[in-house]
Amino acid sequence: MKTSKIEILLAGSGGQGIMLLGKLLAQAGLASRKNVTWMPSYGAEVRGGTAYAMTKISDKEIANPIITAPDILVAMNEPSLIKYENRLKPKGLLVLNRSLIKSKSNRKDISVVSIPMTQIASKLGSVRSANMVALGALLKRSKLFPVKIVINALHEMLGPKEDIFMLNKRAVEEGYKKA
Repeated sequence: MKTSKIEILLAGSGGQGIMLLGKLLAQAGLASRKNVTWMPSYGAEVRGGTAYAMTKISDKEIANPIITAPDILVAMNEPSLIKYENRLKPKGLLVLNRSLIKSKSNRKDISVVSIPMTQIASKLGSVRSANMVALGALLKRSKLFPVKIVINALHEMLGPKEDIFMLNKRAVEEGYKKA
């Protein structure tokens, strides 16, 4: 995406790695010498409710971390799609986890990438890496960052846990391929 500011809303169930995904995008933004904000939502969400995180990445200073109309929405489950789809800006990007979302977007003014993230992650060894499959799809479709920058940020975050890093790295690469 060729813009000086990108607003990303990430949503799913508590435990789907939404917070990690948002933080990883912010880290990649920092590594790219951008201004970033990352605002996680904590609370009852950790018990299975709809969890969300907002990440802004900009060439300029960011005055407010709140996102009301995102450029990109990652919906990891059906309730998240229902709750946030209409907030997505026209010409925005919707990234859907087809494994857990059976409905299709009714919007004609957005781009949609729908892949079975949970199923792909399961085949790689852990459904917990579905968020990284989503990240790979987001990177390919948005051109937000080169994959290498995100993989480096992922390694910084998970470095001592080499097996977890390698699983998540493969998940990002697989999501990138499938998008």
